[in-house]
Amino acid sequence: MTSPPTPEAAPTPAPPSMGTLRERYGERYRWYLLLSVMVGTMASIMSSTIVNVAIPGMSHHFSLGQERAQWVSSGFMVAMTVSMLTTPWLLSRYGYRRTYVGTMLLLLVGGIVGGLANNFSLVLFARVAEGLAAGVVQPIPAIIILRAFEPHEQGRASGIFGMGVVLAPAIGPSIGGVLVDLFGWRSIFFMVVPFCLASIWLAYKFVPKTAPGGVAAVRGGGLDARGLALGTVGTLCLLNGLVELRGDSPLQAALLLVGALVSFAAFIWWQRRLAASGGTPLMNLALFQYRQFAMGSVVAFIYGTALFGSTYLLPVYMQVGLSLSASHVGTILLPAGIVLAVTIAGVGRLADRQPTWVLVTIGLALLAASFALMMVLRLDSALWLLVAFAIIGRIGLGFILPSLNLGSMRPLAKPLIPQGASAINFVRMLGGAAGVSLCAIVLEWRLAAHGDSLANPLSSPARLAAFDEVFAMLAGLCALAICAAWQLREGPARNTG
Repeated sequence: MTSPPTPEAAPTPAPPSMGTLRERYGERYRWYLLLSVMVGTMASIMSSTIVNVAIPGMSHHFSLGQERAQWVSSGFMVAMTVSMLTTPWLLSRYGYRRTYVGTMLLLLVGGIVGGLANNFSLVLFARVAEGLAAGVVQPIPAIIILRAFEPHEQGRASGIFGMGVVLAPAIGPSIGGVLVDLFGWRSIFFMVVPFCLASIWLAYKFVPKTAPGGVAAVRGGGLDARGLALGTVGTLCLLNGLVELRGDSPLQAALLLVGALVSFAAFIWWQRRLAASGGTPLMNLALFQYRQFAMGSVVAFIYGTALFGSTYLLPVYMQVGLSLSASHVGTILLPAGIVLAVTIAGVGRLADRQPTWVLVTIGLALLAASFALMMVLRLDSALWLLVAFAIIGRIGLGFILPSLNLGSMRPLAKPLIPQGASAINFVRMLGGAAGVSLCAIVLEWRLAAHGDSLANPLSSPARLAAFDEVFAMLAGLCALAICAAWQLREGPARNTG
């Protein structure tokens, strides 16, 4: 007796790609996709900046000294910087949606655990988890903008995305201060929860499952664990070495900085060897064969140094240099933050029509001018001058932010775009970490040279002279970056594959 033929298994439906989702939602789909990743990126950026408001209350609750309290910020920054390098591998292995939703879930868990934690170790674990999520998610929008948008729309998309992302750190600390006053430091961790939930819901509607380029995610190919370990060790040594330079351990600082140099040299050697043997390195060094990308990375490092360094320096300058209250600092910087958001949106449209190297150069020139103008302020200067100079600097940032990534990555071969996005973010964060310590070290050195100290409650012309010299250094760095920005000019097309 013959058995009846078994019916053939139904074919497995293909995962929704960018093309099928575009057909489903029409021409507006690419903006829905941008909104989806913008919400998650805002959550990750907010988690990186807003926790500073909670550190005093947290330190009191857990009876922490200054060094242990600083781990909350340092742990986040190290985790975020290193995890940026894993984004291309995660996207290739798991696709856009799984990677993005996974990072949002990790950020959500970090927020909940940090808010409920009853010991400092759990708080630190939560911050590291949030840092890992923030690092992975931040290169994704640049990849999507270059993949989902036509070249004549990429600047506008970058401007709108940048405007939304800049608003997070601009308004986050203000909202955070109110929450801390009303509900305590734990409320800061819970702030990311609604953003994470909204981003996960949006991801299941609009983010494709496919890997970059619309192909199915590939399960083969392991993560370059050795490269990741070397990058992690190098970053840890660099950040801790820069912190030790501000202390009383010059030998320990020197050993850590030498360790960072050796680790990064070993990292580059290993990446070259792995690529030559047919493996998949964590950072594809073929990126730097593109002149615009190589010069864009130099600009990104210096820009990160100036941006993060000034973010640290300006509030200190206003409070201990010009003797302004904390409320005055917030009031002065708020108009500059609003102008920055508006500028980014406008410059994004310009980036579709004007050469990006021109916009980056204008931005760096305005940023340098802002730092140089700070040097003319004195203790009796009008506050409106300080507001105006801060606004000039933020307009400069608004010219740089949407233009730098586009100018650096547009020439890349499409398979290299995910690697390019993660690499340039990694370089910018390294510059940022160096900038904070550099400004602090130079400020302490120049204060000592002028016979002053931050422990002195009263300001003086000598103290302002020390701050002026740090501003001069930042202006000089921006001027140096202009030389690299000129090299972002488009040359003849090339195909590095």
